[in-house]
Amino acid sequence: MSFQLDSCTPAPVCKDTKSSFDSMDRITSKTKYLGDSSKTDWVMDGDAVAYNGNVLLTMAEGTVGTLLASSTYMWYGNVKAKFKTSRGAGVVTAFILLSDVKDEIDYEFVGTELEAAQTNYYFQGIPNYTQSANITLSDTFNNYHTYEIDWTPESITWKVDDQIGRVKNKKDTWNSTANRWDYPQTPARVQLSLWPGGLATNAKGTVDWAGGFVDWEAADIQNNGYYYASLESVEISCFNADSAPGTNSGTSYLYNDRSGLNTTVIDGDDKTVLASFMATGTNMSFGATTASGSGSKPSTTVQTVPGLSGAGPGSDSHAGDSGDSDPSPVASISSSPSDTASGDAGSGSSGGSGDSGSPGSGGFNQGAGEGSGEGSGKTNSADRLAGQEKVLKGSMFAGIVAVVAMMAL
Repeated sequence: MSFQLDSCTPAPVCKDTKSSFDSMDRITSKTKYLGDSSKTDWVMDGDAVAYNGNVLLTMAEGTVGTLLASSTYMWYGNVKAKFKTSRGAGVVTAFILLSDVKDEIDYEFVGTELEAAQTNYYFQGIPNYTQSANITLSDTFNNYHTYEIDWTPESITWKVDDQIGRVKNKKDTWNSTANRWDYPQTPARVQLSLWPGGLATNAKGTVDWAGGFVDWEAADIQNNGYYYASLESVEISCFNADSAPGTNSGTSYLYNDRSGLNTTVIDGDDKTVLASFMATGTNMSFGATTASGSGSKPSTTVQTVPGLSGAGPGSDSHAGDSGDSDPSPVASISSSPSDTASGDAGSGSSGGSGDSGSPGSGGFNQGAGEGSGEGSGKTNSADRLAGQEKVLKGSMFAGIVAVVAMMAL
């Protein structure tokens, strides 16, 4: 979505990582992360809390929750996450892979459906809603489960506690209209998040899918001051291919063509670290500290990070829904390893890359905006404006800083 391809900052290549979340070590705020993945494993947007050998993803009233995103990108591979979800109407826990061109592989957990893990995938954010399928399991709030995504150039396998719940094969995603495979295929960050699907400012379809509006007077909020999901561990294993696709032999991934397919991904040695938050792929050193008298003078910074704009899981897959309850088929985790989605990824596609209402648009977006689709507001415009003001005041401040900085230049 940048002005030109090299405006995008190169993405750190995949690195095998085992994270035991018994502390906040190796977690860095997005306001401090400039692309050096050797210094941190996770980038945080929101407020995570270390508690009782876990890290809690929190969601207090007036916020859009918390997200952790891996500092490196997977280009195929395997990732396992062990956690307990949150609970309650409108409260959504997510574990996803999301690429910079909006290829996406999901686990999502609605707080009113604690015996279901919703699985889904998207190609470049195109809003094809026929791909969802559920996996049944025991209470996700009270029980730890290990959720696994095994992603190869030929298939995606979703597992829960080592049992196969669903398989999607690339061969079944051919789009004859666009002459391509509508299959996730580009380097993606691992993301774990807690977000309010049931905000009054969200689209009606999103709110209905999430089980209704968030109850900010619920016991979890009254006792703790926030909803929470308990994260115990994540293990990332790279695909480690000898030749593309799926390699990680260089320093960074970048694209050489706007089509955003795996044939356009370059595993190269371009640097990934920005000198300041005002730098871009075309000028990585912009805003670097400069010698001035007896010391160095820090540059003006804006609190935004490439690939980390806003807060959230990077997906509002239901923003354009009609508001009907989720029609997804349900599969037991003991079912045979066949895909249970009801449609073909290629059917009816126009071959476009999605618009502003598509999943993943706008970077990390955790329900802060009104969304798209009919019936998006059950509140009046004054209420919606007040809610948006709470959520967006940080972004507005960042925008003011940016304008001042540009005027100074």
